[in-house]
Amino acid sequence: MPDDLVLAVDQGTSSTKCLLVEPSGAVVATGSAEVPIRYPRPGWVEQDADEILDSVLTAAAACLDGVDRGRVGAVGFSTQRESAVVWDKRTGRPAGPVLGWQDQRAQPICDALREKGQAARVRDLSGLPLDPMFSAAKLRWLLDRTPDAAVGTVDSWLLFALTGSHRIESGNASRTQLLDVRAGSWSAELLDLFGIPSTALPQVTPSSGDLGVISERGGVLAGLPITAVLGDSHAALYAHGSQAAGGVKVTYGTGSSVMRLGAVDDPGVCLTVAWNDSLAAEGNIRSSGATVAWLASFLGVSPSRVADLAADASSDGVFLVPGFGGLAAPWWDDTAVGLISGLTLGTTPAQVARAAIESIAHQVADVIDAMGPADCVLADGGASGNDVLMQIQADLTGVPVRRARTTNLSALGAAFLAGGFTPPISYDEFRPQPGVFSHQRDAWRSAVARARTPHDGSIA
Repeated sequence: MPDDLVLAVDQGTSSTKCLLVEPSGAVVATGSAEVPIRYPRPGWVEQDADEILDSVLTAAAACLDGVDRGRVGAVGFSTQRESAVVWDKRTGRPAGPVLGWQDQRAQPICDALREKGQAARVRDLSGLPLDPMFSAAKLRWLLDRTPDAAVGTVDSWLLFALTGSHRIESGNASRTQLLDVRAGSWSAELLDLFGIPSTALPQVTPSSGDLGVISERGGVLAGLPITAVLGDSHAALYAHGSQAAGGVKVTYGTGSSVMRLGAVDDPGVCLTVAWNDSLAAEGNIRSSGATVAWLASFLGVSPSRVADLAADASSDGVFLVPGFGGLAAPWWDDTAVGLISGLTLGTTPAQVARAAIESIAHQVADVIDAMGPADCVLADGGASGNDVLMQIQADLTGVPVRRARTTNLSALGAAFLAGGFTPPISYDEFRPQPGVFSHQRDAWRSAVARARTPHDGSIA
């Protein structure tokens, strides 16, 4: 059938993946390309905007190789969020590095606003705690060095580069910390606080609809309409379809995103735009898979070996709190430190490995506790393939964990929204085991309290 396929472009931190998707949800072709990441100084994380664009075109060309272009009816994008991009208004060329979502160089900008007593107001308007993870402070840092430039997030850069239109999707806009999240428009007050001129910003656009036609710069994509753009975590939530109504979606990656539809009145949880006019609550965890990768490097083994060690071990009172760069949701404590507690002369690498895996589940459980009761946990992302982790998660939260059998949920969510179809997702289910796990949760909270250094700030 003509126009029955949707090309999904999932532009992530380390790679871009493209999937060609049928209305049934079946994937008929794929392509991918790596994206370099640079760490020029401690706490600095950079990428190159042209390399990101090139990765999209390379992955798309590989995906569409040998495919009848007449069958491709639309393109949907899922993108990394919060990363900050700057480009020259006149030439359209990048004018500085892309500052990744993990980049911490703008911490002094956030600290200055906090010292002026503005943290609570920023939180009230944007729905987000004052933190350099979000785009606003990074955009200020870039504009200080490239005045009169255009700025945006990765989705807005790609929309500009491919269609010539300076736009940003509403969900991605809500992660900049410059959007009045309830009004769905840029906040003049937030722009003033961060010193961002409105003329530098893109126009906020819905997540779906007529979002532009790709120009000749798009190579094999030229002439195709873009009909959906979503942040990666939002796209994964959308892919779960009707299951999302009562569940909490957890994407397990380098960090983790815990998200559910609807607003939540808790200072440890963010308010964000899910897609179009729908709001969602989200908690971001900075170190999940990164904790396992760190421990693997520390022990001189592979991450898979860490998982193997943890599978048959007991942590036996050992807790690992991965506060490598502070703790995010629900604590939002930049002064927290990494900590391993409960060590004895008899502690083994297997116990620490188990504690590392358990730290992922405990952090997710912390965010779900802040969000309130849920019917189930909807799991996706690379680390969700670990059966031990999924069972621990079910035990600690006390609700079933439903793991999507389909991979690439972010790309599929973008395809589903772009194509206007919502095929069902199948799941593996992990049910809570009999037993009382409250003592483990209490001991974890005690370890977190020790990792958090005393301070007089709030999580607002």
